[in-house]
Parts: sequence; C-alpha cells; structure tokens
Amino acid sequence: MENTPLQTPPRHKGIYVLPNLFTLAALFGGFYAIVMAMNDRFDLAAIGVFCAMILDSLDGRVARMTNTQSEFGAQMDSLADMVSFGAAPALIAYEWALKGLGRWGWVAAFVYCACAALRLARFNVNTEVVDKRFFQGLPSPAAAALVMGFMWIMQELGFAGKDVSWLMFVMALYAGLTMVTNVPFYSFKDMHFKKTVPFVVLVAIALAIAVIGIHPPSVLFLIFMLYGISGYVIVIYKRIKGQPISVISTSIDEPEEKGLHQ
Repeated sequence: MENTPLQTPPRHKGIYVLPNLFTLAALFGGFYAIVMAMNDRFDLAAIGVFCAMILDSLDGRVARMTNTQSEFGAQMDSLADMVSFGAAPALIAYEWALKGLGRWGWVAAFVYCACAALRLARFNVNTEVVDKRFFQGLPSPAAAALVMGFMWIMQELGFAGKDVSWLMFVMALYAGLTMVTNVPFYSFKDMHFKKTVPFVVLVAIALAIAVIGIHPPSVLFLIFMLYGISGYVIVIYKRIKGQPISVISTSIDEPEEKGLHQ
C-alpha cells in the first residue's frame, strides 16, 4: 500500500481576539514610531520599533499556545509587519538621515521598503516548503532592528543624521537587499520552550537581560548586527563543507508547524 503524507487540516478563517490584540499592539508600535519621527523624537521612534518586534514575536506563540491560529491572523500579521518593519524604518531613516542625500536618499528608503514587501510576500507563499529551522533571507524585524539600532546608537553617541547619512544609506541597502537574498538565517523555531531546561539557562537569560539593561542601544545593535551577518557565515560554512545552501525543504517528515509566521 502506497504511503501518502497526512493531509493537514485547513487553517480556521475565524477571528480570534487574543493573538490579534498582540498584532494590533505591534502595529501601534510601528505607527507610534512614525509619529515620533515626525516630531523629531527619533529615540522614541527606535523604541517603538523594538517594542513592535517583541509584540510581533508573541502573537504567534500566543496563537499556538491557545490553538487560535487563523488565516485572518496570518494576513493581519503580514500587514502589521509591513507597517512596523517595512514602511516605518524606511520613513524614519529617510527623515533622520537620508533626506539630505536628495534622490539617493529616497531611493535607498524605497529599496528598503520594497524589499520588505517582497520578503513578506515570499515568506507567505514559501511557508510550506522552507526548512523551518532557517529563514530565507534576513527576517524583516531583524532588518528593521539593524536600521533603527544604527540610528539609535548614533544618536546616543551624539551624531546627527546628516553626519552619518551615507552610513545610513549603506545600512538601509544592506538590510533591504539581505531580506530578499536566499541566505539562510537561523529561525530559532526548533527551540521548544515547553520542555524543561537546565537551571543555568534561566541564569543565562537573566544575565542577558541585565547586559541589555546596561546600555540598550549599543547592546541591541551589536546583537542584531551579529545576527545580520550570521547568514553569510552559514553560507561560507556550508560551501566549505560542500553542503547545499538552499533552505527549501525536500523532506515531508517535518513536524506540522502551520501558523508559525503569525
């Protein structure tokens, strides 16, 4: 008898309040960041985007824990991500530093925004075929963290946007174009938080939180800068080992993870 892969049940189309509240809160973070940038409060704009990142990472987990994944939630999440991690960083970067570069400035901002849209669209259509352990290209929240983290730390160091406009130009292009590459970035989705962990893991998490608290702009920017180049390190490692670089999965034995992008 021929073995056929198990058919997964279709995603519910209903609207669930709890996970979508987190999505709306993440959307508010992006909107708040844009408003703060319009009022020249770029430090608060950066904080708004980082808060949106935290909330965006929670809505999917809440949906899975409460078994409230839905197609509506998935689409809502993508639209919120486009605002918070696509349009908001592009507009804020342009207002802070890129405006002084003339057409080069708005071209860099548009390239970042367009790449975020392409990244999210590709993510949605490739959900079922991409190896769940990796993202195909830099995820949009991490790209936003690179751009906003750079702006935040430059402000903390006393630099005005016009002083580092070309550095922001490079950062926006790097973050934007890396989103649409096929470079694999570790997704952390194979980490199961429901399982018991050694006590030392909790101590390490507490220490990490304390380190971030010392100087959030520099620590967060360093973390996401390292993550932003980690994909290229993985590519080099796989080339040396002669392993395939593509994250398109050919296995049908992966555990069902519908709704992980929420």
